[in-house]
Formats: sequence, C-alpha cells, structure tokens
Amino acid sequence: MARDLLDLGFTYLHVQSGASGAPSAGIPELEEVVRDSNARIQVGRVTSTSDVEQLLRAGADAVVVGDRALEEPEWLAHVADLYPETIGVATDVRDRRVVRRGWVRTLPVDILDLVDELNALALRELMVSIRPLDGAIRFGDLSLLEDVAEHSRCPVFAAGGITSMSDLRALEHRGLAGAVIEAEKLLGGGIDGRDVAREFGA
Repeated sequence: MARDLLDLGFTYLHVQSGASGAPSAGIPELEEVVRDSNARIQVGRVTSTSDVEQLLRAGADAVVVGDRALEEPEWLAHVADLYPETIGVATDVRDRRVVRRGWVRTLPVDILDLVDELNALALRELMVSIRPLDGAIRFGDLSLLEDVAEHSRCPVFAAGGITSMSDLRALEHRGLAGAVIEAEKLLGGGIDGRDVAREFGA
C-alpha cells in the first residue's frame, strides 16, 4: 500500500501502529519503506516513550500521540521536551469538545482551550479528527478547523470527513497545513489519488 501511494506521487505518509497498540510490530515495515523510498513517514497511535524512541531511530520523521497525551499532560510535556518539534498530538473533536477512547467519552474541554495548553509545548503538529454523522465535512466543521489553525502555534492537520478535492481546497483556504486521507479512498477511487498527489501530495 505504501508503494502504491508513492507511485501516485505522495511523499509524506501517515501510518498507524498495530491494532495491539504495539508500534514495535511495525518497525521492520517502517524501516523498509524508509530504506526503499524518499518518503517521509510519521507514525500514529504511539503510547510510550520507548516506542517513540524506537520509531525515530527506525527512521520515522515524526510520531503522533493521542489519548495518553490528553490523559497525562506531564508525559506529553516530557516526550515533547525530549524530542522537540518531532511529536504530534492527535485528538478527536465533536461539537467543539475533545473526544477520546473511540468516540465514547467526551471531555468537558473546548478544543481551543486544549490548543492554548498545547501551545506551551514544542510540538510538531496537531491533528484534529472530525467525523460527521453523514461522513461529509460541513461548513461548521470547516469553521472550527479554521479557528483551531488560527489559535495553534504548530501546524494543524485535519482528518475525517474528507471526500473530495473541494474539501481539500476548502481546508487549505482556511489555513490548515494538511489532511490525512485513508489510503483506501486514494487507491480505491473514492478520491482520485493521482490528482490529490499532484496538487497536495508534497
């Protein structure tokens, strides 16, 4: 799948660690992709300092942490201090509130309040996932993402609800640094992967 995306023209790939939550299971594959291509790789769903270190040593360009970063801000501050400008934070958002644990629990934290806290850290990026009920990104979602991008010290990336080139252009227009799109959509025809790579892939 990584090779297929690279063939389309993408140069930066976001991969998730294994479903078990153990990124070490994917280290050989990560090393192979890094070795066999000029692609830059970032890895998500990372939950421990040792995994962060191992993935960076294996050639990952960045590591993205999620729930643990929100539940344990001291841990996030620690890894951000160890690896400045290398750690990204991912969070799901519903109705402006931070959501975690598979969209089951909504924290009483406004996303902009979280951004204010994260601005004190030397982070690589903030990844905000929005999952509209009908699967399509809405004007309200775009407005929220624009607010986040304006408030955030680090670049903001969007994930979820992106179904067309017009969505990507709307995100770019609102100051988003980039977007994460499922590989299946790009390779399966949901969105023309070659067109996306040509216009946004770098």
